[in-house]
Amino acid sequence: MDLTRKRAKIWLSISVVLMLVSMIFVSVIQSSGGKVTIKDLRWETSIGVKLSGLLFVPAGVSAENKAPAIVTSHGMFNNREMQDANFVELSRRGYVVLAIDMPSHGHSENVPIIVDVLNGMYEAVKMLASLDYVDSERIGITGHSLGGWSCDAAVGADNEAPVQLISAALLNCADATYKNQETQEYVNIYGNRDVGIIAAQYDEFFMVDTDENGNPTSPRDYVQYGNAQSFLHFGKDPTGLEKRSGGTIYREVIDGKEAIRVIYNPAITHPWSHFSKRSTTATIEFFDEALGAPRPIAAANQVWQWKEFFNLVGLIGFAIFVVNFTILMLYTPFFSPLRAKEIVAPRTLQAGGKAWFWGGISATALFGAIVFIPVLSNINSFTITRQPWAQSSPWGISFWAAVVGLFAVLSMIAFYNFYGKKNGYNLTDTGVKIGLKKLGKTVLLAIIVVSVSYGCVFFADYFFKSDFRIWVLAVKAFDATKIYTAVFPYMVLFLIYYLAQSVAANSFNYNTLGKKQWVNTAVVAFFNAIPPLVILAIQYIKFFITGFMVWTDPGSMFIVWLIPILVILPVTTIMSRKIYRVTGNPYLPGIINGIIATLISCSNTLTWL
Repeated sequence: MDLTRKRAKIWLSISVVLMLVSMIFVSVIQSSGGKVTIKDLRWETSIGVKLSGLLFVPAGVSAENKAPAIVTSHGMFNNREMQDANFVELSRRGYVVLAIDMPSHGHSENVPIIVDVLNGMYEAVKMLASLDYVDSERIGITGHSLGGWSCDAAVGADNEAPVQLISAALLNCADATYKNQETQEYVNIYGNRDVGIIAAQYDEFFMVDTDENGNPTSPRDYVQYGNAQSFLHFGKDPTGLEKRSGGTIYREVIDGKEAIRVIYNPAITHPWSHFSKRSTTATIEFFDEALGAPRPIAAANQVWQWKEFFNLVGLIGFAIFVVNFTILMLYTPFFSPLRAKEIVAPRTLQAGGKAWFWGGISATALFGAIVFIPVLSNINSFTITRQPWAQSSPWGISFWAAVVGLFAVLSMIAFYNFYGKKNGYNLTDTGVKIGLKKLGKTVLLAIIVVSVSYGCVFFADYFFKSDFRIWVLAVKAFDATKIYTAVFPYMVLFLIYYLAQSVAANSFNYNTLGKKQWVNTAVVAFFNAIPPLVILAIQYIKFFITGFMVWTDPGSMFIVWLIPILVILPVTTIMSRKIYRVTGNPYLPGIINGIIATLISCSNTLTWL
């Protein structure tokens, strides 16, 4: 055990170094080596809602040397940091950039209905226009998904304003307004603004038209049909007009000013656009054309990928920190009773036990995959108002997780009663039975571990404006209100799953499968990941081959939520195994993982008032 303590100290030191390296390099990259000042803003808007945003101000910008400005917005269930590719690349080219948390997201104030969420974009435009170093005649907006809808809402508000502020708009993975809702005639609501669309060929939610027979079209054929053609013809009915193509900039003089229309058509999915060089290239090219970059840099010259890499380094460091800080705390006098006398060895897998092992993990994996869509489809897990809980996506995922966890509990009960009890399986030796005093210390240590681990996250946010993430999986700082929101029902439901996961993985399924201990860990981790893996594979293999999905709205949204889960489930299994080997206590890692999973889910989503 002394060797275990020594190794934990080494790995804890490595984890701290990884997180510090992450913070420093992320800060350097997103500030263009100190050439861009980053300000974390909170301001009260004219609609009475507090908004949050990261403001990027390039060096040399002043009232005498005004710069064009761009508002970037994330999509539904995301936050401002998801726009990192755009704010890094646009700010290093000299634009003032404001990356906002839409209302009910991130650090912005919560609102009760979807319309209030959409109003955030125009409030950000007005804020930018009030800055004396912003060229108010060159303000652009871009938003992904729901952020694209907010761009349209902003254009509508701007059309009614005495002075129009928006010069250019780029809708990323969102449909434009093609027709007048009352007359159903094609319309140009954008006037002489420069407008573009990034239309992902495999968009799960948008870019669907109807063919001549009234059938829905594939997103990859979007540009060929009426809506896209009307957009490229500046709102005219495209019947009888020339067929226009994606990737080409079209120009027309409207009210004495030349305007442009363009549709970029990369072969990516809806969430992929956050993490795509092609999408980022399109964004750079569009605003260079529409607003003119103060510091022109080739669109293909991009560095945001390095920021994401170092964000990932920090995420890895965070996971290593959680495990090894936990282990070292077990060597303190107060928590030492939670430590096993020696490293817990895998149990020998007997002939009959093999059938129970493979049958149990297979049945749980299959059950999780089968019930996912039915469960989420029947519990209001995708809502546009509070029904019944403030956060619909964590509600759906946590409820499904709890159902799977309860199934795993039933499987363990069946194993114990029909096989384990008469074959020497001992609930005390495996850590299933635990005394109240030991359980109390377990809960306390779990809370301390999570608090200290998240202290690293808040340190990164405060001093470096960075967090730990990769694509749609993020460990980030949050406001205190998120804790109140998270406790019930989400944390309770996640704890049911992660406690069951840990007990199953460690007390029941930790055995001598393979010659090496890691083989069993890898197998159990893989089987825990099977539900999201199978569902994602079924959905996207068909989508990429045929252009059509197996599950459409709202199922397509549920499946997108599984992308981070595909990483979280096997990683938490590995983390729980490493802690269990030192403690023989499955509840400690189960509680730690359950709380962390809850905080990740509840700090990266939409919260209704």
